[in-house]
Amino acid sequence: MKCPFCLHEESRVTNKRNSEFGVRRRRECLKCKKRFTTYEKIEPLDFYVIKKDGKREQFIREKLENGINRAFEKRPVSKEKISKMINQVEDFIRKKGKKEIKSSDIGELVMKKIKQLDHVAYVRFASVYKDFKDISDFRKIAKELK
Repeated sequence: MKCPFCLHEESRVTNKRNSEFGVRRRRECLKCKKRFTTYEKIEPLDFYVIKKDGKREQFIREKLENGINRAFEKRPVSKEKISKMINQVEDFIRKKGKKEIKSSDIGELVMKKIKQLDHVAYVRFASVYKDFKDISDFRKIAKELK
């Protein structure tokens, strides 16, 4: 790590701890003895979603959040639980380690997680995700929930 003051390439770590920005390290230059702070952050892996029509697009967490939040609108489920669920979905996808994932795989995982939290939100999400055409589709999913 180069010293920002004298550009010497050797320093020692005097303190290390986790912070909201990643790993925070206090360093001391071995030449000029000045101290400086560095942050080490894990870069998230980018991956792509394969849509139903075969198009590839980059995974965007906000799109996932928006769809899920719409399903939970005016439902008695805390934002913390919803956020935790979204994190679990994203973590599961990232842990697979693949560069591409089908939107249907994401949808099925989200449906499973929503079903555990709230049945009304589940029906709302399913109606959009499964593209319900008429009331019979709602009846089928209501029977499934009984």
